[in-house]
Amino acid sequence: CKNGRNRRKEKYVMRYHNITKDDMLNGDGLRVVLWVAGCEHHCPNCQNPVTWDINGGLEFDEAAKKEIFDELEKNYVSGITFSGGDPLHTQNRKDVGALIEEIKEKFPNKTIWIYSGYDWQEVKDLPCMKYVDVMVDGEFVDGLKDNKLLWRGSTNQKVIDVQKSLEIDKVVLAVK
Repeated sequence: CKNGRNRRKEKYVMRYHNITKDDMLNGDGLRVVLWVAGCEHHCPNCQNPVTWDINGGLEFDEAAKKEIFDELEKNYVSGITFSGGDPLHTQNRKDVGALIEEIKEKFPNKTIWIYSGYDWQEVKDLPCMKYVDVMVDGEFVDGLKDNKLLWRGSTNQKVIDVQKSLEIDKVVLAVK
C-alpha cells in the first residue's frame, strides 16, 4: 500500500484472475470481489492455487477498474473484497493500496474487505489499512479447517474490524 498521491496517473502493474459480481461468500452483503494474482504463502489445500503466480492472470488495467467501479455504483452492492492470491503480496501493495484509497474516496459508503495470508501484526501499519473496514488475516491451515466458520476457512484466521483495531491498537474481532 502507499499514500496514493498521483495514483490516477499511475499505470497499474498488478495482475488479477477474476472479478466476481454479486458475491455473497466473501464478506457481508452483496459484493464485488477482485481476485488478485500473487501469493507467497502456498498454503496446502488452498482453494485458489492458480492465483499464486505473481505473473499469472491478466494485467489490471483501466477497463478492469471501470468494471469494478460500475459494480460499486449499484446501490445494492455493499462493497468490494480483495482476495487472491494475496492482495498484500509485497509486489501488489502499491497498486492495491492506490486502488483501495481511490475506492474509499469515490465510494465512501461502500465497505472494503481484504483477505490476506499475512497476520494482522505484519500489515496493520500499511498506509492502505486506514481505508479497510474488515481484514481476514492469516494463512489457511488445512488441519484447522472448519466449514462452519463465517468468512474464513480455518480457525486460526481472524475476521478483524480494522478501524476499531487501529483506533485502540489491539485486535477487535468483527466476527468471533
